[in-house]
Amino acid sequence: MATINEIQNRIIEEFSVFDDWMDKYSLLIEMGNELPVLDPKYKTQNNLIEGCQSRVWFQADYSDGKVIFQGDSDAVIVKGIVSLLIQALSNHTPDEILSADLYFINAVGLKEHLSPTRSNGLVAMLKQMKLYALAYKSKE
Repeated sequence: MATINEIQNRIIEEFSVFDDWMDKYSLLIEMGNELPVLDPKYKTQNNLIEGCQSRVWFQADYSDGKVIFQGDSDAVIVKGIVSLLIQALSNHTPDEILSADLYFINAVGLKEHLSPTRSNGLVAMLKQMKLYALAYKSKE
Protein backbone atom coordinates (compact mmCIF):
# COMPACT_ATOMS: atom_id res chain seq x y z
CA MET A 1 0.00 0.00 0.00
CA ALA A 2 1.43 3.36 -1.03
CA THR A 3 1.86 6.11 1.55
CA ILE A 4 -0.18 9.30 1.32
CA ASN A 5 2.90 11.15 0.06
CA GLU A 6 3.64 8.52 -2.61
CA ILE A 7 0.06 8.87 -3.83
CA GLN A 8 0.37 12.67 -3.84
CA ASN A 9 3.58 12.46 -5.87
CA ARG A 10 1.81 10.20 -8.37
CA ILE A 11 -1.06 12.71 -8.67
CA ILE A 12 1.42 15.58 -9.18
CA GLU A 13 3.14 13.55 -11.90
CA GLU A 14 -0.17 12.82 -13.64
CA PHE A 15 -1.03 16.52 -13.75
CA SER A 16 2.48 17.66 -14.72
CA VAL A 17 2.00 16.05 -18.15
CA PHE A 18 -0.31 18.94 -19.04
CA ASP A 19 0.60 22.62 -19.28
CA ASP A 20 -2.82 23.80 -20.30
CA TRP A 21 -5.46 24.11 -17.59
CA MET A 22 -8.19 22.97 -19.95
CA ASP A 23 -6.35 19.63 -20.19
CA LYS A 24 -5.99 19.50 -16.42
CA TYR A 25 -9.73 20.12 -16.04
CA SER A 26 -10.34 17.29 -18.51
CA LEU A 27 -8.16 15.02 -16.38
CA LEU A 28 -10.10 16.06 -13.26
CA ILE A 29 -13.43 15.34 -14.98
CA GLU A 30 -12.11 11.97 -16.16
CA MET A 31 -11.06 11.12 -12.60
CA GLY A 32 -14.49 12.11 -11.36
CA ASN A 33 -16.12 9.86 -13.95
CA GLU A 34 -13.98 6.94 -12.77
CA LEU A 35 -15.20 7.36 -9.20
CA PRO A 36 -17.28 4.34 -8.16
CA VAL A 37 -20.98 5.17 -7.93
CA LEU A 38 -21.98 6.16 -4.40
CA ASP A 39 -24.87 4.08 -3.10
CA PRO A 40 -27.95 6.35 -2.94
CA LYS A 41 -28.44 5.36 0.71
CA TYR A 42 -25.32 7.42 1.50
CA LYS A 43 -26.63 10.53 -0.23
CA THR A 44 -28.11 11.82 2.99
CA GLN A 45 -28.20 15.23 4.64
CA ASN A 46 -25.77 13.80 7.19
CA ASN A 47 -23.13 13.04 4.54
CA LEU A 48 -23.56 16.35 2.72
CA ILE A 49 -20.54 18.64 3.08
CA GLU A 50 -21.39 22.09 4.42
CA GLY A 51 -19.69 24.97 2.64
CA CYS A 52 -19.71 23.49 -0.85
CA GLN A 53 -21.48 25.33 -3.65
CA SER A 54 -22.37 22.08 -5.38
CA ARG A 55 -23.68 19.07 -3.53
CA VAL A 56 -20.93 16.81 -2.21
CA TRP A 57 -21.37 13.66 -0.15
CA PHE A 58 -18.74 11.75 1.78
CA GLN A 59 -19.20 8.38 3.40
CA ALA A 60 -16.50 7.10 5.73
CA ASP A 61 -16.23 3.54 6.98
CA TYR A 62 -13.70 1.96 9.27
CA SER A 63 -12.14 -1.40 8.55
CA ASP A 64 -8.97 -3.05 9.88
CA GLY A 65 -7.78 0.20 11.43
CA LYS A 66 -8.15 2.14 8.19
CA VAL A 67 -10.67 4.76 7.09
CA ILE A 68 -12.34 3.98 3.77
CA PHE A 69 -13.86 6.97 2.00
CA GLN A 70 -16.51 7.05 -0.69
CA GLY A 71 -17.89 10.20 -2.21
CA ASP A 72 -19.82 11.87 -4.97
CA SER A 73 -20.81 15.28 -6.27
CA ASP A 74 -23.40 16.61 -8.68
CA ALA A 75 -20.75 18.80 -10.36
CA VAL A 76 -18.20 17.18 -12.70
CA ILE A 77 -15.09 19.14 -11.69
CA VAL A 78 -15.93 18.87 -8.00
CA LYS A 79 -16.41 15.13 -8.45
CA GLY A 80 -12.85 15.05 -9.78
CA ILE A 81 -11.63 16.82 -6.65
CA VAL A 82 -13.56 14.30 -4.53
CA SER A 83 -11.79 11.55 -6.46
CA LEU A 84 -8.36 13.08 -5.78
CA LEU A 85 -9.02 13.45 -2.05
CA ILE A 86 -10.26 9.86 -1.84
CA GLN A 87 -7.21 8.61 -3.77
CA ALA A 88 -4.92 10.42 -1.36
CA LEU A 89 -6.60 9.67 1.97
CA SER A 90 -8.74 6.56 1.71
CA ASN A 91 -7.39 3.30 3.10
CA HIS A 92 -5.09 4.96 5.62
CA THR A 93 -5.14 5.02 9.41
CA PRO A 94 -6.77 7.93 11.26
CA ASP A 95 -3.31 9.08 12.41
CA GLU A 96 -1.93 9.09 8.85
CA ILE A 97 -4.95 11.09 7.66
CA LEU A 98 -4.79 13.56 10.54
CA SER A 99 -1.08 14.22 10.08
CA ALA A 100 -1.21 14.35 6.26
CA ASP A 101 -0.05 17.53 4.60
CA LEU A 102 -1.83 17.55 1.27
CA TYR A 103 0.79 19.47 -0.69
CA PHE A 104 -0.46 18.10 -4.02
CA ILE A 105 -3.34 20.60 -3.97
CA ASN A 106 -0.94 23.53 -4.39
CA ALA A 107 1.59 21.57 -6.44
CA VAL A 108 -0.89 20.84 -9.24
CA GLY A 109 -2.20 24.40 -9.04
CA LEU A 110 -5.64 23.32 -7.94
CA LYS A 111 -6.16 26.07 -5.39
CA GLU A 112 -5.25 28.91 -7.74
CA HIS A 113 -7.35 27.55 -10.60
CA LEU A 114 -10.53 26.95 -8.63
CA SER A 115 -13.13 29.61 -8.08
CA PRO A 116 -13.17 30.91 -4.49
CA THR A 117 -16.36 28.97 -3.76
CA ARG A 118 -14.84 25.72 -5.06
CA SER A 119 -11.67 26.42 -3.13
CA ASN A 120 -13.71 26.88 0.06
CA GLY A 121 -15.52 23.66 -0.80
CA LEU A 122 -12.20 21.85 -1.11
CA VAL A 123 -11.20 23.08 2.35
CA ALA A 124 -14.60 21.97 3.71
CA MET A 125 -14.21 18.48 2.17
CA LEU A 126 -10.75 18.08 3.64
CA LYS A 127 -11.93 19.26 7.03
CA GLN A 128 -14.78 16.73 6.96
CA MET A 129 -12.44 13.88 6.02
CA LYS A 130 -10.16 14.77 8.94
CA LEU A 131 -13.20 14.94 11.26
CA TYR A 132 -14.18 11.41 10.19
CA ALA A 133 -10.62 10.25 10.89
CA LEU A 134 -10.72 11.93 14.31
CA ALA A 135 -14.03 10.25 15.12
CA TYR A 136 -12.65 6.81 14.23
CA LYS A 137 -9.42 7.52 16.11
CA SER A 138 -11.40 8.23 19.27
CA LYS A 139 -13.13 4.84 18.90
CA GLU A 140 -9.85 2.91 18.61
